[in-house]
Amino acid sequence: MSAEQTIREKLTAAFTPDAIQVVNESHHHAGHASSPGTGQSHFAIRVVSSAFAGKSRLERHRMVNAVLADELSGKIHALAVTALTPEEAAKAG
Repeated sequence: MSAEQTIREKLTAAFTPDAIQVVNESHHHAGHASSPGTGQSHFAIRVVSSAFAGKSRLERHRMVNAVLADELSGKIHALAVTALTPEEAAKAG
């Protein structure tokens, strides 16, 4: 299973999101000194879930990082997180 699929499945199981986007941005980092060169190391995610209601931005990031702890300690080098409630996502468009 690809890192992208693993991320999507774990976040879906943890947060039952209204919407989820997982974008592999590894190609932007190919050749960088810190890039492992796997093509599965840099991701941007956007998760919309009521599970984030009443949580600060930092708390939301910690929640996501906890779910993806195994991946962040190995395969994934960088993760950009946007975690929104459904209301915030509606305002953002």
